[in-house]
Amino acid sequence: MYSDKDIKIAGDKPSLDVKKNMESRQVVSGLDKAMVKKAREWGKAVALKFIEDAKKTADEEDTYYEMLIQRRMLLSFTATVGFEQLSPDDSLSGIAQKSFLDTIRETDSSLYQTSADTGAFSFYYLAFRRGNEIDRRVGQTFAMLCSHDGDPIYQELGEALYCWFLSAVKKAAEDCGII
Repeated sequence: MYSDKDIKIAGDKPSLDVKKNMESRQVVSGLDKAMVKKAREWGKAVALKFIEDAKKTADEEDTYYEMLIQRRMLLSFTATVGFEQLSPDDSLSGIAQKSFLDTIRETDSSLYQTSADTGAFSFYYLAFRRGNEIDRRVGQTFAMLCSHDGDPIYQELGEALYCWFLSAVKKAAEDCGII
């Protein structure tokens, strides 16, 4: 049974989080089914681009396995932050992210296992949340995770991958009518 201490009474002006959650539930509950459909298409389109890149790079002889895994992690992270940045609503971002992951899992379960959120995401989020020179910091993080900390070639590669895939996420958002 609940005590009076467990009951909280909201004032006339709910917090911004409560308002945002209410708006998010309205989107998902069907008030804007067209945007929900677009978000799913967006996530799927980004996943297909991700899968295409994974297949292409897996065939390259000069790429070693650890870098392939880190590349996948970086691109998966980039998709995640792209959904968060470009989505007009948190719920739509979550729907796009779920569609992205579901598409990868349905297409190639082993690819999904090597690209899901792991400890690498924490390092990328630290670089991302600093707020300045994000692409450079993400590149440095990529180099570190590839065991080439401070190597300018790996840093530039990570930076280029981040910028390239973020632009692919944005293009897919535009193509799907999200932005």
